[in-house]
Amino acid sequence: MATTVTPAVPGRRRRTPLARREARWAYLFLAPWIVGFLAFTAGPMVASLWLSFTEYDVINAPRFSGLDNYRQLVSDPQVARSLGNTVYYTALHVPLVMVISLALALLLKRVGRLQGFFRTVFYLPVMTPAVAVGILFLLLLNTQDGLVNRGLALVGIDGPSWTTDPDWVLPGIVLMSLWSLGSTVIIYLAALQNVPRDLYEAADLDGAGPWTRFRHVTLPMISGALFFTLIVNTIASLQMFTEVYTMYFGNRQTAGSFNSDAASFYVIHLFREAFQFLHMGFASAMAWLLFLVILAITLVQVKLGNRFVYYEGEDG
Repeated sequence: MATTVTPAVPGRRRRTPLARREARWAYLFLAPWIVGFLAFTAGPMVASLWLSFTEYDVINAPRFSGLDNYRQLVSDPQVARSLGNTVYYTALHVPLVMVISLALALLLKRVGRLQGFFRTVFYLPVMTPAVAVGILFLLLLNTQDGLVNRGLALVGIDGPSWTTDPDWVLPGIVLMSLWSLGSTVIIYLAALQNVPRDLYEAADLDGAGPWTRFRHVTLPMISGALFFTLIVNTIASLQMFTEVYTMYFGNRQTAGSFNSDAASFYVIHLFREAFQFLHMGFASAMAWLLFLVILAITLVQVKLGNRFVYYEGEDG
């Protein structure tokens, strides 16, 4: 009597009781995050997408309006102005933060025993509440009594009206944003400390000078950290809100002393449309436009960054 053997199905392996038990525990520990993600991220995103196709003022039920909100986005000059201010700020803020942070990290690397102290000093401003930073720089940038203009006066420079002159409002905000570059400094310092010393020794043997070592050894070896901070700082800059709102829109005296368009950032305009004018549908459409803009910029950065970023272990 012949015996029939059932062929094994390739790619399918029977899970042991231990593996099933470990999987159940894994899902159990992941459950709080999954519930939180669905309730506080995925759910609101889906609701916002639906509201972007409606007219909704919180008081009355949403009324479907098709693509009207998105047509208004294209034609609303305030949207274009606020988006332009945001892009302008990002174009100034991100390179300045990266260059200054790298310079400070290079200095910190040479400090020696006091490195831990200065590392803490540079990082402390990051812990300052954003509202407090806005109030602090409203005082520092004051035209008559601000410390910034007083310091400029000591060297014979007549300081501008940082908080009231539309031409100087955005540069003043960029100056304020440099207060919290400590986290970028710490990331660069960690990357610099991980550069193998034998690469510098080999460069010295080849007669390389300081600039050559920096360009051909340091920059390639920390390119991953540079790329990471480029993406993170770009995303954060495009969502700038709290400090600027505190300085120019949460302060009655400042709000009435200049043209608010100069400090109208995209997220501030979105916030006002949603919670001041109760245009929830239009604000939702604005949020999705910002999401697409950030997504597009990030994809471009990733595509271009892969050409310049060195990862250890890669061939070539």
